[in-house]
Amino acid sequence: MNIIVCAKQVVDISEMKVDSSTNKPILTGLDKKVNEIDKNAVEEAIKIKEKNDGKITVLTVGEADAKERIKELLAMGADEGILITQPEEMDYATLTNILAGAIKKLNEYDLILCGEASTDMFSGQVGPRLAGMLNIPQITYAQKIDADKEKINAERNLGDMIVTMDSTYPVLITVTKEINEPRLPSLMQILGSANKPIHDWTIDSLDVDMKPKVGTIDLQGVSMDRKNVIYEDDSNDSIQKLVDNLAKEGVLR
Repeated sequence: MNIIVCAKQVVDISEMKVDSSTNKPILTGLDKKVNEIDKNAVEEAIKIKEKNDGKITVLTVGEADAKERIKELLAMGADEGILITQPEEMDYATLTNILAGAIKKLNEYDLILCGEASTDMFSGQVGPRLAGMLNIPQITYAQKIDADKEKINAERNLGDMIVTMDSTYPVLITVTKEINEPRLPSLMQILGSANKPIHDWTIDSLDVDMKPKVGTIDLQGVSMDRKNVIYEDDSNDSIQKLVDNLAKEGVLR
């Protein structure tokens, strides 16, 4: 079984700060990491490979330093990585064009796995867009997957209900964070990942439309100032005032 996992390098948003004078997020100097939910996708790919044999290819569109993130996924158990140079201007239409072009170039695939969304933007667009461009079935928000040689079964978490679906191959599935716990590679696996290939592909080799459909005009942080309300009355009165104020703010109903 040939499995492709689309993974993204993101900044660590837990370390992000906002410039108080401009109200813009400070993105320079932030640590970069693999999008957490994409690690869940890789973990699920490894489990499917362990059951059915096959090959796992990690596909990333990013800057040159994204190779270090790909190496982490190779240490987990993926077999090879492909890094496509990120263009200067890119929206979700451009990104999915690039991914679709790369997947068509790979040609042979049975299963494409994506995280349900990225932790930096959380749009949830890539998986569904990609399935549409490749004209293959899709199952989104999978919290459980059972794959065999002929078909794949997945439980979709829709919030107020769980829908179980079957699909033949090829198929694209987006997974939720609840689907598994990504493994931590051993020292030997980390050292061994150095022998696994990471291929550099250029956008020119993919013959894809590179014209963005959406442009980012501005990016501003959200004010997180606290009101610092302190209740100094006895406990019963303070509790009632707290509840009343929370209700006025819409926190409680």
